[in-house]
Amino acid sequence: MKAQFPDEQTTSGEFQRQPDAFREWVSKDGSTPYPAAAGRYHLYVSLACPWASRTVIFRKLKRLEEAIGMTVVDPIRDEQGWAFRDPTGKIPPGAPFDSTDPINGFQFLREAYIATDPAYHERVTVPVLWDKQTKKVVNNCEDDICRMFNDRFNDFAGNKDIDFFPQEIEDKHSKLSDFVHDVVNNGVYKAGFATRQRPYEIACRKLFEALDELEGRLSKNRYLFGDRIVEADWRLFCTLIRFDAVYHGHFKCNLRRIIDYPNLQGYLLDLYQQPGIAETVSLDHIKRHYYVTHTQINPSRIVPIGPVLDLEEPHNRQRLS
Repeated sequence: MKAQFPDEQTTSGEFQRQPDAFREWVSKDGSTPYPAAAGRYHLYVSLACPWASRTVIFRKLKRLEEAIGMTVVDPIRDEQGWAFRDPTGKIPPGAPFDSTDPINGFQFLREAYIATDPAYHERVTVPVLWDKQTKKVVNNCEDDICRMFNDRFNDFAGNKDIDFFPQEIEDKHSKLSDFVHDVVNNGVYKAGFATRQRPYEIACRKLFEALDELEGRLSKNRYLFGDRIVEADWRLFCTLIRFDAVYHGHFKCNLRRIIDYPNLQGYLLDLYQQPGIAETVSLDHIKRHYYVTHTQINPSRIVPIGPVLDLEEPHNRQRLS
């Protein structure tokens, strides 16, 4: 099978995700070129992407909507990359005046990358934290952006007290978060984008070993660390919410579905039903992105009509509190 992203594929058929290119930080004390300010920064995201979706969740739960604007790209990515399109699905012909990007009038997100580094030639990814003052990308790493949203913008947050990186569990939390990232978040991609049988099987088996382990952990705790929701919970949620609709079939991660795990399924429902979270999830964008964009995996570009997911059904997870 031809690789979806040839530059991120090994000769043995393994998918190796490219590193994030822009890693500048917003500071509360002015110690970086990007001081925290309301209205200065803008977030570009795709609702289809699990990495970007975590930043959308942090922005929502910290109540930073008025301080940090946000633009959602079209879910269909082609050879030009992520695009800003009108509701008919066409690329605006008269950008910047007709573009659906309200900040710069970009037609493609790649324009933001080139504005920051004219020599940039790698894959353009989301999320992107953009500085309207310098007209450059500050950061395109979701881990960094989530940490910045957690505390760097607290002076402008509507929910200042919530902390997704509690210091008292910092070491344990960091270890578990790295595990979820490597084996679950990225594990579905390692399986789905593998071009040979062996790397696919290795990634897929590691993924389900991790899900089995997390199922056991969640049989005793409402969330990954007891009764409080931390960053690792939202990290795991962004993969779980896409699993049965996309990863199970499209990426061949089909040993089991999440609905087959009583605790993981209940946990998924619990998080989805937290105030404001349903607004951050678009199964339409998720399904159209994966099934239409990944033509090497799904050349017909047919988007399945299922599965039927009842994300509002009772979960009874509060019994573990």
